This record gives sequence, structure tokens and C-alpha cells, in this order.
Amino acid sequence: MNYFRRLYSWVLHWSNTKYGVPALFILSLSESSFFPIPPDVFLIALALGMQSKALYFAFVCSLASILGAIIGYTIGHFAWWNSIGEYTAVAMFFFNHIPGFSSELFTAIQQKFDLYNFFIVFTAGFTPIPFKIITISAGAFNINFSMFIIASTISRSARFFLVALLIKKFGKPITAFIDKYFNIVSIVFTILLIGGFFALKVLF
Repeated sequence: MNYFRRLYSWVLHWSNTKYGVPALFILSLSESSFFPIPPDVFLIALALGMQSKALYFAFVCSLASILGAIIGYTIGHFAWWNSIGEYTAVAMFFFNHIPGFSSELFTAIQQKFDLYNFFIVFTAGFTPIPFKIITISAGAFNINFSMFIIASTISRSARFFLVALLIKKFGKPITAFIDKYFNIVSIVFTILLIGGFFALKVLF
């Protein structure tokens, strides 16, 4: 926990420098494939410092996250399996050193992809589920790339622009709400959205 607290503080300190926007881009890019700190915390810090640019920061965050998702997909697609279908050294590195990864979880995700595809990517992109696990596994299991990009673009953009809009409209008072309830709200919203898709499928 001390390691993550130091890492969290190190990330946030960049918001007070002239390199805030490049740092946001790099953080968002890397979080989609391997970095453990979500970009929301940095986005909030930047948006609070300059509320007039909150939507611009959300755009940067979204664009970088989508590009990072493509990197994660590429890692999974080209570097996850060897010629006989076993995990490569790259995969083992992720299992041993990147928080949240395990071969058991990876196998379980494959079964979910077989059933839900778009909804798995969307849910991970919008909710607190570690997005990096989904981007890499999507590539490893050869999930349709166009579907993957659409789901990633919608979910990541919706998440970051929602945060930016709240900051732009309400400023500092909304940060306590975001810190406390955003994860819950995002999960409820995703459940309702997915439920709507299934309802349409049943009705039509």
C-alpha cells in the first residue's frame, strides 16, 4: 500500500507543473495496458486547476486511453502466445509483476468474452474494472477489432467527459462526490445500459 500511495502522490504532483497535459496523455495511454493508477485522479486535478479547459483535458485523456487500448490489444494479439499456444515471457511478466493479472483471471475472462464481447469491453472501460486486463485479453482471444474500438471509444469517452463536465459545472465541491460515489454511479449506469440492450434484444 505504501508503494501505491507514493506512486499516487508522484502522479498527482505532475498536475502542478507545465507538463500536466503531456503527463495526462502518458498516464492515460499507459493505464490502458499496464500502469496501475487510473487517469481519473489526474484528470480531476488538472480540471480543478483550470475549469475552462476541463473538456479539453477529457479529450486528451480519452484519446490517449483509446490509443493505449490499441497498444494493449496489440500486446495480447501478437505477444501473448507462443507458436504452440503457451504463454510467452511477456505474458508471464504481466502475471508476475502487473497488479491484477493472473492466469486464472485470464481464463475466466475468455469465457465471458465468448458470451458478451461488446459489453465486457464497455463495462471495463466505464467502470472501475481494470481496463488493461480487458484490452490485452481482447487481443489475446482475437476479439473483433472494430467492435473493440467502438466499445472502448464510447466507454472511455463517456467516463472522462462525465468527470470533466461535473468539474466544469460544480468545481471543487463535486470532487468529494466523485471520490465517494463515482464508481457506484458508473456501475449502476452500466447495468442499466446493458439491461436496455438485452431488453431490446428480447423485445425485437
